[in-house]
Amino acid sequence: MICFSLCVTVGTPLWQKFRWFHKNKYLFSQGKECNGVRIPVDTTRPNPNEVEFDNLYLDMNGIIHPCTHPEDKAAPKNEDEMMVAIFEYIDRLFNIVRPRRVLYMAIDGVAPRAKMNQQRSRRFRASKEGAELVEDKKRIREEVIQRGGYLPPEEIKERFDSNCITPGTEFMDNLAKCLRYYIADRLNNNPGWRNVTVFLSDASVPGEGEHKIMDFIRRQRAQPNHDPNTHHCLCGADADLIMLGLATHEPNFTIIREEFKPNKPRPCALCGQLGHDIKDCQGTAREKQGEHDEFADSMPVSEQEFIFIRLCVLREYLARELTMASLPFPFDFERSVDDWVFMCFFVGNDFLPHLPSLEIREGAIDRLVGIYKDVVHKTGGYLTENGYVKLERVELIMQAVGVAEDNIFKKRKEDDVSFKRRMREKKKRMKQRGPAYLTTGQFTPHALGGRNQPEAVQNARHQAYEMRKQSMERNNKSSACPDNSTESRGAKRKAEDSDSEPEPEDNVRLWEEGWKQRYYKNKFDVDVMDEDFRKKVVQSYVEGLCWVLRYYYQGCASWKWYFPFHYAPFASDFKDIKGMFTDFEKDTKPFQPLEQLMSVFPAASGNFLPETWRNLMSSPDSSIIDFYPDDFAIDLNGKKYAWQGVALLPFVDERRLRAALADVYPDLTPEEVKRNSLGSDFIFLGKAHPLYDFIQELYRTEATEVTALLLSELQTCVLVGLFGNVVLMVKFLDPQYPDGFVFKATLLPRAKIPTNVLKPEDFERGGHRGSWRPQLGFNPNRQQAHLDQSSFRALGHNLNTGQRGRGHFSSAPPPSSYHQGNYRPPHGGRHQSFQRKTRMLTRTNTHTTALILIMKVAEKRARLQIRGLTEVTT
Repeated sequence: MICFSLCVTVGTPLWQKFRWFHKNKYLFSQGKECNGVRIPVDTTRPNPNEVEFDNLYLDMNGIIHPCTHPEDKAAPKNEDEMMVAIFEYIDRLFNIVRPRRVLYMAIDGVAPRAKMNQQRSRRFRASKEGAELVEDKKRIREEVIQRGGYLPPEEIKERFDSNCITPGTEFMDNLAKCLRYYIADRLNNNPGWRNVTVFLSDASVPGEGEHKIMDFIRRQRAQPNHDPNTHHCLCGADADLIMLGLATHEPNFTIIREEFKPNKPRPCALCGQLGHDIKDCQGTAREKQGEHDEFADSMPVSEQEFIFIRLCVLREYLARELTMASLPFPFDFERSVDDWVFMCFFVGNDFLPHLPSLEIREGAIDRLVGIYKDVVHKTGGYLTENGYVKLERVELIMQAVGVAEDNIFKKRKEDDVSFKRRMREKKKRMKQRGPAYLTTGQFTPHALGGRNQPEAVQNARHQAYEMRKQSMERNNKSSACPDNSTESRGAKRKAEDSDSEPEPEDNVRLWEEGWKQRYYKNKFDVDVMDEDFRKKVVQSYVEGLCWVLRYYYQGCASWKWYFPFHYAPFASDFKDIKGMFTDFEKDTKPFQPLEQLMSVFPAASGNFLPETWRNLMSSPDSSIIDFYPDDFAIDLNGKKYAWQGVALLPFVDERRLRAALADVYPDLTPEEVKRNSLGSDFIFLGKAHPLYDFIQELYRTEATEVTALLLSELQTCVLVGLFGNVVLMVKFLDPQYPDGFVFKATLLPRAKIPTNVLKPEDFERGGHRGSWRPQLGFNPNRQQAHLDQSSFRALGHNLNTGQRGRGHFSSAPPPSSYHQGNYRPPHGGRHQSFQRKTRMLTRTNTHTTALILIMKVAEKRARLQIRGLTEVTT
């Protein structure tokens, strides 16, 4: 049940081990097509994924970006096509998840100041990279044409500036209007939406999308009539969503996200062809696409697939990892999960830089967990409680990390040198036309189907001896090469590194003595002996840790706080931190939308701002012109690529910004004033919803206190009117709680923990018979699919097993059929039983293709059984 109040006004490592998370591709989402007409999916039917979700939450920015400027397909031509793409994306997610109670759409609103610094860095980078790409395209185009290459005529079209996907812009205002229309249309016409309560929190509502969702869940959990077994499904691509889901302590929490497929082909930004990057473009003529070049303007697009990440499975893994015996205090798994979430902040997040000694790719979280389990016996309790940090206990963890810092830096350097050496060797191998060594004689590799009949093996032991002998001779020759002279060494290094990229200069050299002195001098321009400055940096970082944890568990503690440095201190600097933090400033307010645009936009994106505001970003006489540098340095900070570095931008001074804006506020038009105001959430109800009559009756009898707005009045805001509209749209406020109220971070009473899906640790010791069968999907009782005779016939047709001497596998013998070097092919009828052949195929690696076909047929039959024939699409 949804608890709400109505407004009185009218309105309109462990971390790296991603294989931990139980992933399941969705089974069905698209409607069937008949005579070119798509038949809608009947979402009133049971979910084909064998699970029923109650609530679906959409972090809309993860939908808006790929729909407005996709990377793997042609971009929409105009804003209308963008809106349609967003609607189709939401439809597809709804068809997959099929929520039965709530659909919550949250768009990023004005962010806390702590987040704005990252947004500012991201947008300035995007603007700089866009300008550099234009320059690179111009330069490379001239070079290619001078070499005689061919390039298509340069298209003159306006580039879509993704910076418009920021609160306060006209684009976001139009998006909110279109989403209201979309929701009303679906509630009126789609039976699957009929009983769903829809919430829309657009960009005018302050807060990040995912944190608005978390705040909604927290406040619902605190209601006495909340169902503790609600099944939540959150859609988004940010890794933070996993941490936020764990922080809710809801037992049934699933994340749905797009399946990441690496190395997707991207067209060259210059010639539009696949297979190379812009820097490698040679200006070769494009191959004809289709008989009449009819596919010239089309890109190969595959349907985006989604995966489910079940946090209950991650909780099982964490239970095994974090459970500790013989503690001086009672073990509480929920508290240990909160500590694990807190420790993950040290490896970096959207609000704080990571500690120099903790890199996630180096197993930093595993290291922290090991230290935590060693130190927690001394702390006397857990590190956190309900989103509040016990600093004296955190200090013990930091000091343990600090002791290992020197060894961590040295090990990092050794690993880096080893990796570069392997890459050089790999480059040398790749330059050769074939592998460095190939077996010869009777063991020479042959292509599948390249010979009619395999040869018998003769004297295999002697052949192996010859191969070992050749290998030893080759190694002796390589070791005897005269490479000890300076000239030969220089020539060798030059040959190896001739095509390698120059290494960025690292003045800090953390792997050498004196690293702390060099770090503070290079990064902060202070001496390491300046204890007061180091303490100031540590204090700000401690405040940041407390702010982030509070943000995850209780909501935004302060809209004004931010970390005022580009770099983090060392773990060994965390000394006497217990008294470094007391509390945050109370009753802070978020920026207005246009004020945020002035804080995060570069001057190149000033076209989204009113003219007089825009002049403050570019005029030499502006009092805040230093906030908007045309160019800025990027410190690689030990990394290789610019996108991994730190953008050294000046921090925005809030007082100076507001003072400058006071002179241009009177220039705002009524429309701009409206876009610059903070809005409210809205709840949408269809005619069939149980609350519909209740709210309508309130509107009729108590219009002075509670009002509702029929969406039919919204027709002036959209291009197409809604005929016969009966949807209610009402301003919505989350349940309110008194100041100082603490949301409990624990499992609620009556919550049922899902059945475990991991193999019991004592499975073998417990005397269980048979092999362990892992759970596939959400249903613990799903029956395994098996091949029947029709499947074997289909497989036999693909392998041509009924025709002797044809197909890749028709005459290839399994190893067990070799007898003293003589192979006798089978006789009679259709040879052996095909089922026995498929079993024999698993004994040799040369029959991988057949196994893949078997698995595909089995997978298809499994899907047929699960979906039912009426929901199968090809």
